[in-house]
This record gives sequence, C-alpha cells and structure tokens, in this order.
Amino acid sequence: MKWKEYTIQTTTAAEELVCNMLIEQGIESVEIIDNVPLTEKEVEEMYIDIVAKLPTDDGKGAVRFYLEEEADQEKMLSKVREGLKELADFMDIGEGTIEESETEDEDWINNWKEFFKPFYLDDILIKPSWEQVPEGAEYRALIEIDPGTSFGTGQHETTKLCIRGLEKYMKQGEKVLDLGTGSGILSVIALKLGAGHTVGTDIDPICMDATKDNMEMNHIGDDQYEVMVGNLIDDKQLQEKVGKDCYEVVLANILADVIIPMAPAAYETVKPGGYFITSGIIDFKEESVKQALVDAGFEIVEVNHMGEWVGIIARK
Repeated sequence: MKWKEYTIQTTTAAEELVCNMLIEQGIESVEIIDNVPLTEKEVEEMYIDIVAKLPTDDGKGAVRFYLEEEADQEKMLSKVREGLKELADFMDIGEGTIEESETEDEDWINNWKEFFKPFYLDDILIKPSWEQVPEGAEYRALIEIDPGTSFGTGQHETTKLCIRGLEKYMKQGEKVLDLGTGSGILSVIALKLGAGHTVGTDIDPICMDATKDNMEMNHIGDDQYEVMVGNLIDDKQLQEKVGKDCYEVVLANILADVIIPMAPAAYETVKPGGYFITSGIIDFKEESVKQALVDAGFEIVEVNHMGEWVGIIARK
C-alpha cells in the first residue's frame, strides 16, 4: 500500500501540541523529527550503546504524518491547516508549512524501529520484539512489545502516567478495562503486574491482531484477556458486552476530547470504589477533563504531570 507523507515545519516547543492536534483529527501515524538531544536520564533509562551525534538544536523541528492514498487528502489537509492556524493564535509554531511526498508501507512502518531500544519505566523493562534483553538487566517485569501499525511502545509520557497509576492502584487478581487499547501494551503490563483478567476496546480493528500478537509474545493465554472493537461512547452493543460495575480499574490513555464525552460511559463500567486512570490529556485541557469526570460522578483523587501531559485518577 502507498501512503501520502506530509511534513509540517514547526518549532521544537510546538511539536507535542502539533502532534496532539493531528491525533485529534484522527491521524494516528505521527512522528517527530528534530535535533533535541536525549537527556542523561533518557540515555540511562534506554539501552543505547552509542548516542547519535546530532547537529546543534536550533529550535526548529518537524512533525511528519501519513495518510492512505484512498483517504480524502484535501479534506484532511484542510482540517490540519485549520488546526495549525488555531495553534498559531496562542503560540509560535514556526513556519507551519506542509510538505508532501509519497512512501510505501515498509518505509514508515519499519524504518523507525532502529530508534526503539529497550528502556526502563521504574523497575519494568520494556523492549521491542526485535531486540535482545540487555546483558545484566534486572527488572520486576519484562514486557515485550511490537507496536506494528497500532502504535504504542510505552515510551511516551502519557503511557508512563497510566502505567504508574496502574502500579499504584491495581491490586492482584483485579479485573482491568483498557479503553483505546491500541497495541495492548497497558493490558499486557496489567496482566504482568498481576491483573486477573483484562478487557480492551478500540475503534480500530487493527488492535485485535496487535494485542493478540503482543499477548502471545509475553506468554499470556487467550483466557486471560478479551479485545472488542467499537466506541464505548455511543455503541450500546459494546456497552452491554463490556458490562456495568465490572472493573476495579479502568484505563484510558486517549485524548482529552475523547475522555470528556466518554466519562459517563466509563463511570458505568467501574465498580463502586474502583478507579478510572486517565492520560493523554494536554495540560491546557486538564480542568475540562476534571470537570467532566466530576459531572459523571467520579471523585478526583490524584493529578500528575509529565512535561505537557496530565494524568488524572478518579474514583467511583
């Protein structure tokens, strides 16, 4: 399959917000290109033998995204340009220009893999399927992941916020619901940390194969998890399959604009006293999400920040 490749010229300060805007438009295949060096902590957490020598960071960056050839290119580009215009109203996004080219599946799905190395999240070691466990590595849990086309590696701040919430609030043997499961990484980690059973939902059917592959890679049996396709917000059939008052922990590493309308449906799934662990929330939408959770009946128990991202934990 051929894809249209688009590159937005922007600033390093605006990269995350541009990515967030693209994801809100339904564009999931996004990558950042810049010369920002890794921090000492990032190098320490990731097993990188030789850190690439980059040109001097001049504050300029780019965000690349991909659209299938069959997609309505002009309609989507119009939404992206409008999104860039809105961002430019309150911050410097640099040039904000969009360059176009064409690529094949194997180009963008595989080329990025050279940059995904084993890394630690606290005492959890996460590694891609194509890398070996580093010699001398010590860990409480080893997670192997192959995101494929359903991206989710655990490296992003939003995923880290969810994992830390999971570590703190999930007890052994509990049932976990993973909304927007993607590659299934949060479900895999939940089971590795002692969850009794997980259920994952996603609007993208790709999640079915991606989650199954990652469960098998981590030696997790079919009886320990389920994956369902649909939108919990308004899919009554999915809501019935997922069930009410069933889960001690519900996870949602999505976006603020999805969590807000999903809050009432998510509330129905959580057991009384259970927790709704949310992330994927850009900082300027924190208050809107908190209000939506409270309006749905939740009590806010914890708010955590990592860079521009927010994780909000609520209890039913």
